[in-house]
Amino acid sequence: MARKLRVLFKGAIYHVTIRGIGRRRLFDDDTDRERFLERLGEAVDTFGVRLYLFALMTNHVHLLCETPKANLSEFMHQLQTAYSVYYNRRHRRSGHLMQGRFGAELVAGDAYLLRLSRYIHLNPVFVSGVKQLPLKDKVRYLRGYRWSSFRGYAGLSEQWSFVEEGPILAQMGVRAGERRKAYRQFVESGVAETDEEMVLLVHGSRWGIGDEEFQAQVRERYEQQVKLFRRSEDVSFRRVVTAVPVGAVLESVSREFGVDRESLRRRAYGCVARAVAALLLMREAGMREREVAGMLGMGTGAAVSHQIQRLRQRMAEDADLRRRVERLSSKLARREKSVRRGKMSNFKG
Repeated sequence: MARKLRVLFKGAIYHVTIRGIGRRRLFDDDTDRERFLERLGEAVDTFGVRLYLFALMTNHVHLLCETPKANLSEFMHQLQTAYSVYYNRRHRRSGHLMQGRFGAELVAGDAYLLRLSRYIHLNPVFVSGVKQLPLKDKVRYLRGYRWSSFRGYAGLSEQWSFVEEGPILAQMGVRAGERRKAYRQFVESGVAETDEEMVLLVHGSRWGIGDEEFQAQVRERYEQQVKLFRRSEDVSFRRVVTAVPVGAVLESVSREFGVDRESLRRRAYGCVARAVAALLLMREAGMREREVAGMLGMGTGAAVSHQIQRLRQRMAEDADLRRRVERLSSKLARREKSVRRGKMSNFKG
């Protein structure tokens, strides 16, 4: 049976779920959870995804995110691959860790987004062993649960640097200084009274989380795309974001670091330019780790991931290097926007 086509477009908001294969656990301990969140933060940065919130459970994960570059599949591929490689090495196992395709349901904005955030943040109190507790104890458990973004939203701990809380908090309808308290009360109100409509939408809707008009729009786009492509792999409804050409990325890195392009393909001790090229090929050209490995002669996707991790550590300690990389990234993004505008002008003319 053919897989359902993935609906991808610029600015799409998704409720993403990752599940352990055969309902097996994804995390054995807090070290695993910490490493998953590290990988999540790296993927958010690499692919320019806006992550609104997350919740880690024992055998599944919830994410709520927006993809300005229509690159959900690339983002999830890196996240799942990087964590699976880590987990299998640490626990001396082999084979798949995660169940088939990740789930991704389109989400309408505003009220539906806010209510879905409550549903996701309440997941920890509706599991066996917790849901039977008295109301007061469930609220206490929720406030103390470390492995979701709720504590940051509620002002109970520091905010996660890779989570964008502003858009959801802004919907609370109160002054900025009161939003965290209002959000905490909003979420905790769901401990006593379940949002049945949201539960039905999350578990029973085929065309996304939103009202009937929103679902009809998603269905219409989907059916149009099926007619156009008649194929089973993931496709995008509209190519609204064009990746920066590989040659432009390599040329920009070469000029910035004063090296020739061929040297980017050769292994050299301490060559930061090669690692920067790998990062920007993924971030701006939309390449996957394995593709970058072939382009830069790094051997494997795991080697690329390792190079980028080392680069991030170096950037955290070297402000000048960090500024150079971000400047390059901004220039490439502006270049591509300029190219697209030029093409549109020529078309109109």
